[in-house]
Amino acid sequence: MTVFPSFLDDHSIRHRLRLQTLTRLRWLAVLGQSATVLIVAHGYGFELPELACFALIACSAVLNLFLSVRFPAAHRLPPLAATAILSFDVAQLSGLLFMTGGLANPFSVLLCVPVIISSASQPVRHTLSLGALSVAIVTLLAFFSLPLPWFPGSDFEVPYLLIAGAWIAIVSTTAFAAFYSFQVSAEANQLADALAATELVLQREQHLSALDGLAAAAAHELGTPLATIQIVAKEMEKALAGDPRFTDDLMLLRSQSERCRDILRRLSSLTAEDEAHMVRLPLGSLIEEVIAPHREFGIAIHVVHGDSEMREPIGRRNPGILFGLGNLIENAVDFAQETVTVTVSHGRDRVEIIIEDDGPGFAPDVLTQIGVPFMNRRNRLDREKGGGLGLGLFIAKTLLERSGAQLKFSNKSPPQTGAHVQVTWPREKMDLFGSSQPPETPAGTG
Repeated sequence: MTVFPSFLDDHSIRHRLRLQTLTRLRWLAVLGQSATVLIVAHGYGFELPELACFALIACSAVLNLFLSVRFPAAHRLPPLAATAILSFDVAQLSGLLFMTGGLANPFSVLLCVPVIISSASQPVRHTLSLGALSVAIVTLLAFFSLPLPWFPGSDFEVPYLLIAGAWIAIVSTTAFAAFYSFQVSAEANQLADALAATELVLQREQHLSALDGLAAAAAHELGTPLATIQIVAKEMEKALAGDPRFTDDLMLLRSQSERCRDILRRLSSLTAEDEAHMVRLPLGSLIEEVIAPHREFGIAIHVVHGDSEMREPIGRRNPGILFGLGNLIENAVDFAQETVTVTVSHGRDRVEIIIEDDGPGFAPDVLTQIGVPFMNRRNRLDREKGGGLGLGLFIAKTLLERSGAQLKFSNKSPPQTGAHVQVTWPREKMDLFGSSQPPETPAGTG
């Protein structure tokens, strides 16, 4: 029952960084670098190659203008182009640092920013390449750079031990921040993919639910031409009754027209009045509808109804609940040895469904990840068998929680083995009539 949309395998769009994002960050860098050079040169009176610094800053501004004119703001850069632009940013900042003290410059830590941006949006190999470039440049700046700008007539000697510490700090910050950004971005992308898949499943179920109305409309439209066919068939039968060549064909035509009439009669029963009853689904019927597709796999599925003085809840047919419970049942059947037990109970305040199997149960590390899309480990204990613990279970859990349910995953208490899944709703979420008796409904409408 797991659905894997094709777009989940296409990562090209995800790694396309929007050009406007980079241009805005670069304009911010241009303003910040210009303000810093002016403050250092004219505010503090420090000596530095001001003209050369502004030449490098102008290069960033020219690149921004070129990109803004050449491409629309919403343009998304392919990974190679984005990496090239980020490499330019590293080189431009390195040139400024070379002329203003190298790693002794407090702003040298900004060299990690392009790598962090790349780790959040670009493929790993491009980020590693950009990271290697940054480390190489940081290493060169540790040994080769102009003196740190200082007051005229005096030199500020930076100890090599401080330079070594700055090198370690920049490299470690780049590695840690890039890895953290990559992890957060990857989890966000997985969650977005899983939620998109959930929406696709809901749309599919809603389309299936809408087929009842379409069938009734089709029956209404086809009724008149079918009646005409039946009249013509009867007239032909009367006219050709004495000709044995057409007897079999006429009987076949009449029998098939009668069959079509019976089919349309059943479809036309889906009137607006009947549909209001068909959307009502008693709890017992809901359980049977969910279990029915899984009874043919050699696993016995037992339904146990708990004692209750309250009448059975009658809820509205909800595709999300049907899909979610069906996925849990399918998962239990996949891992069961012989039996799956579904315990149904309902009271004044809540409705509870417990699904248990006699399989190996959930592994401890799996229990901590249940509900996380695209789990790395998808088996229970040492038994490798069928899926259902990745995207499918995430979708099921999301749909059930959206319906108001609370889910609890655990294993049976020793010496018993097997998984134990408890799904609980407030009664008002599963009962159209609350705790009161429902109005009388025709028999068989459910």
